[in-house]
Amino acid sequence: MTDSITISIDGVEIPAETHHTILEAADKAGIYIPRLCAYPGLKPNGSCRVCTVLVNGRPQTACTTPVMKGMVIQNETPELKRLRSNLIEMLFVEGNHYCMFCEKSGNCELQGMAYRLGIKTPHFPYLEPKREIDATHPDVLIDHNRCIFCGRCIQASKTFDGKNVFQYIGRTRNKKVGVNADDGLGETDFAATDRAAQVCPVGAILKKRVGFKIPIGKRIYDRSPIGSEIEVQPKDAGSAQ
Repeated sequence: MTDSITISIDGVEIPAETHHTILEAADKAGIYIPRLCAYPGLKPNGSCRVCTVLVNGRPQTACTTPVMKGMVIQNETPELKRLRSNLIEMLFVEGNHYCMFCEKSGNCELQGMAYRLGIKTPHFPYLEPKREIDATHPDVLIDHNRCIFCGRCIQASKTFDGKNVFQYIGRTRNKKVGVNADDGLGETDFAATDRAAQVCPVGAILKKRVGFKIPIGKRIYDRSPIGSEIEVQPKDAGSAQ
């Protein structure tokens, strides 16, 4: 049994259930909190920190923090916008993201977040790491240059597909998402129809022979900013009575 409570986000009181996280409660109320690692149906881990909010003045990840009665949450402040912008910029410079040549351009959540936050170019120096591409699978390739270590593919393979195809290997600069076969993705039981092939927020996991099929202007974030699918919900429907 769950109890209904009331919390406040940026001065707006909204209802929530005690089993909700802040992110879930905000989504239901039509309030968008930026995120990159969180994905519906997967256990949140707070790895990207983009969903950081202030809870009673203290920073917390919205995807992992359960709601509590009387919470006062800040989601839109200059400090939080600066934090999120810095995090997004660091993700861009840590990898090799060439948006204009990437098949995921226009459908990429990292790119969409940069647009939403008004980032035109990173202020940090590019690290330009040397990373390989795994094209051993007949239907899917892995471009490690664009991986942001969100962990979605690892969780989705286990939770949705009942497999264990992906896992982190290595540490620090040598960390990457590995597969459970010595000779690459093509030697695993991974399939292009697996949910793990669909959850990547960037262009790290790509299906072959479908790139650039969606014309510019008709891609997801060409039509509306990231988060719009949440914000279009009527906010007054989530207001506390």
